[in-house]
Amino acid sequence: MNRIVRPLSLLPLLASALAWSAPPPAEHPSDQPRGQFLGAQSTHYPDWFLSSFLELAEDVDQAAAAGKRIIVLFVQDGCPYCHALVNLNLSQKHIHDYLRAHFDIVLINLWGDREVLAAGGQTYTEKTFAAALNVQFTPTLLFMDENGGIVLRLNGYLPPARFQTALRYVAERREHTQTYTDYLAEHAPPAAAGALNRQPFFHPAPHDLSQRRGQPIAVFFEQRQCPNCDHLHQHVLQDPATRDEVARTASIQLDMWSDTPVITPNGDALTARAWAQRLNVQYAPTIVLFNGDGDEVIRSEAFFKTFHTSGLFEYVRTAAYRRQPSFQRWLSARAERWREQGIDVDIWK
Repeated sequence: MNRIVRPLSLLPLLASALAWSAPPPAEHPSDQPRGQFLGAQSTHYPDWFLSSFLELAEDVDQAAAAGKRIIVLFVQDGCPYCHALVNLNLSQKHIHDYLRAHFDIVLINLWGDREVLAAGGQTYTEKTFAAALNVQFTPTLLFMDENGGIVLRLNGYLPPARFQTALRYVAERREHTQTYTDYLAEHAPPAAAGALNRQPFFHPAPHDLSQRRGQPIAVFFEQRQCPNCDHLHQHVLQDPATRDEVARTASIQLDMWSDTPVITPNGDALTARAWAQRLNVQYAPTIVLFNGDGDEVIRSEAFFKTFHTSGLFEYVRTAAYRRQPSFQRWLSARAERWREQGIDVDIWK
């Protein structure tokens, strides 16, 4: 199964667009009050982050000489998920101490213009470097080995416990002996009891997704006794607008550790567990969104709230990715449309 990866448009965002500052003002009817832009949070990044000239090969070598590895961290102004990473994760002493002992962190502004010399010798600006790597969410973390290769990539914010597991996998050089998915299964095995959270919009088994070619498909990979799955269903999917948007896509739910049979959009007969492994699904919950041709367009594999979750579904359902390959740019335009209609936009609700 193919995964759509397209080069991103490299034009700068108008007034930083959704670099988590409010979109620029536009004309609107005088009797229609403009919606507010809410939820943006400024972040003060720790002064112990690496003071880098963004020559990544040199940063990798210096870290290796100290027995450390490099994390390249992509952020943007006002990003509440970046704020959570610093203020919820890095504020915990055991995570703070472990990070400082095993990693150097290089900060990249998703929309920045500083020059970046990549580990392979190519020169970019910060924003073209992010585009070349198809960075669609902030924070995105790239964990690099001693040769400048990417060992692990985290797309979006992860709560502290899951974040700590990722740090240990890379710091212990486990990529030489097992996949990250297997490491997660070993250190956070699926519970033997409990039940998945059901939704009326999930299509029941048997799951033959090849019969749904021609329409967008969402596959919810989850597991039992999963607090983050509970949050998705009990909070995010309880928002009426988000539920309405999700319900407009053909959605199924799979226990990512189960032997539930499924026929993929391309006609392959697999178990849920085997398909999750083939797709490199590493977290519960992960929502993988496919277009009508059976190609993966984008996935949600981190902690997202209602505005982003509903946005992901609308982005795929309307085929907006064909016109705008940058989800962040499209999301900016969506926020602006809402505000022009007098609707408040809260990116942290």
